[in-house]
Amino acid sequence: MKKPVSYKQFFFDSKAVLSAVDRATRQVLSKFGAFVRRTAKSSIRKRKAASRPGHPPSSHTGLLRRLIYFGYDPGQRSVVIGPEPLNGRSQGAQVLEYGGRQRIRTPEGKRVSANYRARPFMGPAFEKEKPGLPAMWANSIKA
Repeated sequence: MKKPVSYKQFFFDSKAVLSAVDRATRQVLSKFGAFVRRTAKSSIRKRKAASRPGHPPSSHTGLLRRLIYFGYDPGQRSVVIGPEPLNGRSQGAQVLEYGGRQRIRTPEGKRVSANYRARPFMGPAFEKEKPGLPAMWANSIKA
């Protein structure tokens, strides 16, 4: 006599599938974040002269390069990549990326407004690495 067919074998185990997808998402986005971070850091040259507007900024002390991080956000299932604010409220990296106006202190101690032209480094790094993202997803979900 034949063994009865169990139809459960034809359906996905939803918990196992969702777990595999979550694991793959974390791994792929973390890898992508690491690639964008590396590209952004390598675009910033340590030198005394200022960079030309429209080109990645110069890092006079090397601090900007050391402050670029990435992190996977499980709540949003996304990766956040960029420089950490120096004092928790500094907009220095944002002004470098997009340009704008910022209040600075002169060597004499006076506070003045300074205009900055954009010297993007995160956006170009993201765009450079973006074409490789689909290949990272290939065969990434394993049960």
